[in-house]
Amino acid sequence: MTAARCYEGFVLPMSFEQELRSRFGLDAFHPWQREAVDAVLGEPGRALVVAPTGGGKSLTYQFPAAILEGTTLVISPLVALMEDQVRSLTARGVAATYLASTLDRADRDARESAMLRGEFKLVYVAPERLGSDVFVRLLSRCRISLVAIDEAHCIAQWGHDFRPDYLRIGALLERLSPPRVLACTATATPAVRREIKERLGLGTPEAPCREVLRGFARPNLHLAAQTVDGKKEARAALLEGLEAALGARGRGQPASGGAIVYAATRKSTEDVADLLTDRGWRAAAYHAGMSGEARTRVADRFASRAIDVVVATNAFGMGIDRPDIRAVIHVQPPASIEAYYQEVGRAGRDGREASGLLLCSGADISLRRRLTELGSDGAAADPALAARAWGLFRELLRYLDARTCRHDFVLRYFGDEQETLGGCGHCDVCLALDGASPEEVDGAASARDEETTLFVKKALSAVARAQRRAGLVAIADMLRGVDSEKTRKFGFTSLTTFGLMRERSSDWIMALLRALLAAGWIDLTPTEHPVPFLTRAGADVMKGAAPARIILPPDAAPKERRSRARSRASASREPISLDAATQPVFEKLRAHRAEVARSRGVPPYVVALDRTLVEMARARPETTDQLLMLHGMGPARAEQYGAGFLRVIADA
Repeated sequence: MTAARCYEGFVLPMSFEQELRSRFGLDAFHPWQREAVDAVLGEPGRALVVAPTGGGKSLTYQFPAAILEGTTLVISPLVALMEDQVRSLTARGVAATYLASTLDRADRDARESAMLRGEFKLVYVAPERLGSDVFVRLLSRCRISLVAIDEAHCIAQWGHDFRPDYLRIGALLERLSPPRVLACTATATPAVRREIKERLGLGTPEAPCREVLRGFARPNLHLAAQTVDGKKEARAALLEGLEAALGARGRGQPASGGAIVYAATRKSTEDVADLLTDRGWRAAAYHAGMSGEARTRVADRFASRAIDVVVATNAFGMGIDRPDIRAVIHVQPPASIEAYYQEVGRAGRDGREASGLLLCSGADISLRRRLTELGSDGAAADPALAARAWGLFRELLRYLDARTCRHDFVLRYFGDEQETLGGCGHCDVCLALDGASPEEVDGAASARDEETTLFVKKALSAVARAQRRAGLVAIADMLRGVDSEKTRKFGFTSLTTFGLMRERSSDWIMALLRALLAAGWIDLTPTEHPVPFLTRAGADVMKGAAPARIILPPDAAPKERRSRARSRASASREPISLDAATQPVFEKLRAHRAEVARSRGVPPYVVALDRTLVEMARARPETTDQLLMLHGMGPARAEQYGAGFLRVIADA
């Protein structure tokens, strides 16, 4: 397209793609980026973009800013991120600056004067600047064509990173009445998205805000979750995970990429960093208790590859742009699925294979229960916020005990049904299910309803009879029939629930109790030493007034399951034998997959799984709807790769 394109307030003399190549050196937008740009530049000029960190959200406001008349105001929480983006834009010839408290007064005054003269296309500010009425008055004298709010989830009290300074943005928008507003975030559930739009006043019934929710599918990530029995097992799993992801580990020798290890407390980060250093890794701790200079030094060393592993609290990661992070390992679980997916999404941004491992112990659950009761200042949290925080963590426990593809679990959680994969084929759950019966694959509990109900009622009865006297581990010991000083002290050995699950392992019983916790049938007291108690919903299940719709934990121990998964993964790499009519079609499909994978720079399994190609060769689908019936061919794969596979089949 070469004809001029008219929008309210400006004329675009060339196509978007020509502008993109000319100004940013990029050949094309991702489809969701183009959708967001159209929403901002057209009607109603209001959009909420939810896409993962590193996925290209910044382009959705930088591109409009570059072609619009006037100035785009970008509200961003991180000075380091502002500096990086301003440096990059300036190098491309786009006039940009930032205003922050780190600047001296003369420099800040000079930038504000240039801003008044309209010399900048983009001006980045921290939300704290909006607390200055002098600065807000200055903004009202500028020609603001677009306001972009980065990390918009920070405005939501139900979000995982609420910041009170963000609450000023709604009043600013009302005062400035900019023609265009764009809110961006990496993670937001439907409830958080609603709150963002309400607090920012985005959209009306007549002109609703456009929501662009894409880019969450990260099929190059090998996701896994593991229950561990305390620190010793967690650290063994951590070391195993790092060696698998980074390869060589010699004294002072660089690894084949970087890794981030997340822990829940500052002390844990230091302890784990010391462990890794002792084991020969080039590692360092990072947390909010360190000085700003020390944190910057660690971040710079990691970015420059002087160290390979950073062990951090959630204070680390935002604005980190290292594409070769091969692993993100949580030695303790974060506060929510949102926080987890944002953090694990920092791995594999170069499109190559990477891994995300989530570890959790019973003690970690108790720790997180205590943390939900604390506000940001260390005082007691508002009861409603504490209850919400605990609910978010229970969702993470559901992820930990997932019985379906982990990628699809997360995509459904965020409401991104269009990008579901139909099974990634390589997370720990998919590997464990590979080759299982349809009943096992679907997680159908119907055939085991009676057994499930029996075990659930036994566990709920044990919690009820414990009467808040002991924690989860002691209740598991009661059910296993462990006659110890602890169980005798609590009076458990004389209860009718003592020994009801003698045939089950401690790990299995703990997994069942966690599943009951995630289901909301039991809860933990918000005390220093949390103990479980029966909820009203749990009482209904225990009495048979409500069904026990839950999938029992698998019989194998975690290490056995991992071994079986590896065996299945190895078996899947063996030559596939098909009949004479199907084999040639399969080979053509596999050759096409290899060509697409090379052209896109992704592993072949991202395009399609071997099992999917086998089913494709046998079923010979002719339409996209028929493709979607195949294992591993979800909407995301069908949209991106389906047409090519259908052409191969038609020509075969």
